[in-house]
Amino acid sequence: MLFGVIGLMLLRVPIAFSLLIPSLFYIHYADGVTLMIVLQRMTAGVDSFPLLAVPMFILMGNLANEAGVADRLYKFALSALGHIRGSLGYVTVASSLVFSWMSGSAISDAAALGKIQVPAMTKRGYGESFAVGLTASSTLIGPIMPPSVSAVVYGVVSGVSIGGLFLAGVVPALLITLVLMALVFLFSRNKPGLRLPRAPRKEIARAGVSASFSLLTPVIVLGGIFGGIFTPTEAASAAALYMIVLGLSYRTLGLKQFKSVFSSTASISGSIMLIIAAASLFGWVLGREQVPQLLASGMLQLTEDPVVFLIILNIFLLFIGTVMEPNSAVLILVPVIMPIAAQYGIEPIRLGSIIIFNLMIGLLTPPVGLVLFVLSSVTNLSVGKISRAVLPFLVPLVAILMIVTYVPWVTLALPNYMGFH
Repeated sequence: MLFGVIGLMLLRVPIAFSLLIPSLFYIHYADGVTLMIVLQRMTAGVDSFPLLAVPMFILMGNLANEAGVADRLYKFALSALGHIRGSLGYVTVASSLVFSWMSGSAISDAAALGKIQVPAMTKRGYGESFAVGLTASSTLIGPIMPPSVSAVVYGVVSGVSIGGLFLAGVVPALLITLVLMALVFLFSRNKPGLRLPRAPRKEIARAGVSASFSLLTPVIVLGGIFGGIFTPTEAASAAALYMIVLGLSYRTLGLKQFKSVFSSTASISGSIMLIIAAASLFGWVLGREQVPQLLASGMLQLTEDPVVFLIILNIFLLFIGTVMEPNSAVLILVPVIMPIAAQYGIEPIRLGSIIIFNLMIGLLTPPVGLVLFVLSSVTNLSVGKISRAVLPFLVPLVAILMIVTYVPWVTLALPNYMGFH
């Protein structure tokens, strides 16, 4: 089965069918198993109230793109920070940080902000490679900072609190922000020309008012969840509704935009749900054959040291991230990895942060680096050129990954403080 899945993936068969076809062969030839289990397991895989948060967060991100929220946030950050040396670099990172509270996805960030940031930085003399590399790296803040679509998927698969997973992503996302801003400082420290004239206070105030309503979105999502007002699913729905109201008030959402938004949301959500259904059946087969238990036993025979195990896990996940879309990888790997990690005493919330961070780095690496392809489409640069520009930025990102992996406080301090154990 495993060779079948790998072979189908290498043949570029969609992930859902790469999981489903070998599972159907197994069920056909297994003793005492009927095809009815296919319907039961696939239905059970998507029959989950928390899973409704996934299409809602995707809808929210798409609405934010079409409503022009990213443009307003960028203009506000530019007016407030433009007079600082290296300002466009800081604005790029700051815009991604703020937009991450509404999108939960690196793809949405790249699509919404990439077409603004890269041309602006290149025009002001930052250099094309630095502009592209910084923009691509800053998109990783989106899927790690709450609300994160990948955290929702991990929470549904693992049974871990989604609120706890959201909190676990805050410090790692802020670390990415600080490190990228430090890189901007180092890049611009001897380049006094990399600044804009100070904007008038009236212009800053006007841009701030324009962006202020957008900044209420994270208040709705995070305040609602941690204040006990909403579940994550309800918070995502309320935020999506707020984005619709915002877009209508800005007069940036019409029938054409709504058609595009809902079509894109349905397409992405449908593919994710199909993968979840197939992964549920595939996971049942692995469980029936006791694959997680066998792997855990084999790993414990190889090493009993959690440090060594985490090194092996990181190397494995970084490789998987280069060839597989993150949410698909989460669905396939988490049921296998969780029992093994439990043998080493690694908390599920901490494990979730490690897995998500590893796989998000894969968004910046070929051949399946989706951020690379999105930036290529919005900037008209080749994927190869963007990949070379991103390469130097992978070093600090991997360094942050090591901190997330080996310093439990980074991911567990906030969840523990808020009572998510």
